[in-house]
Amino acid sequence: MKVKVAQDRVELGTLAAVQAADLLRQSLQRHELCNLVVATGSSQFEVLDSLVQQPGIAWDRVCGFHLDEYLGVDRSHPASFCGYLQKRFVERVPLKSFTYLDGALPAEQLLQSANAALEGQRIDLLLCGIGENGHLAFNDPPANFAATSPYLIVELDQACRKQQVGEGWFDSISDVPTQAISMSIAQILKAEAIVCSVPDRRKAEAVRATLEEDVSPAIPASALRQHANTTLVLDTTSASLLSAATLAEYGASQLA
Repeated sequence: MKVKVAQDRVELGTLAAVQAADLLRQSLQRHELCNLVVATGSSQFEVLDSLVQQPGIAWDRVCGFHLDEYLGVDRSHPASFCGYLQKRFVERVPLKSFTYLDGALPAEQLLQSANAALEGQRIDLLLCGIGENGHLAFNDPPANFAATSPYLIVELDQACRKQQVGEGWFDSISDVPTQAISMSIAQILKAEAIVCSVPDRRKAEAVRATLEEDVSPAIPASALRQHANTTLVLDTTSASLLSAATLAEYGASQLA
């Protein structure tokens, strides 16, 4: 893993997008088709906006996959990740295909179809963030590190659900679903490259725990430290609790 620190959210988005674009171009030089897993949430606003503007990507050779989604939420809901991705990414680039996770489907049907779609597929690049509780995708603590299937049905904990309200996706915690479908930790770590973008001061403690505590299901995002080709992109506020020793250990570089 390597760490980069930007001055603010906008620079973070650009830095992560440039890194992602480079990785996509490299993959497309090696393979006829490239598989990209795309994340959602507020951490990805600037990343996706910058990524769709990066030059020289043969998007018609890129197949997109969806990282996670609430259960019981259809595409018309303001919090739907399907709707988010359609508006912010899929409609803006000419992808070869995009495989959505339809939260309106019955859980077992969705899980079966999602696992079938991803089974055996190479993931060239995965984009993600880290939650305030240290979750990775919707794998809340304690995360299941042992599960090997591509996707899981997971329970959303109170801290995760509060974050969804705090970010404005739902009016109250009672409106937030209690379950989601999420790519498993094991599947995330199978990606050839990962770009994880984490802005904002409210994520600083989760970032510190991810990098400075033991790798543990209690801190799901700490699993990223087991992946050699991960770039963690922070801003100065999300990196604010990291020690100088940690920054040095991960070769943290900061934009001027």
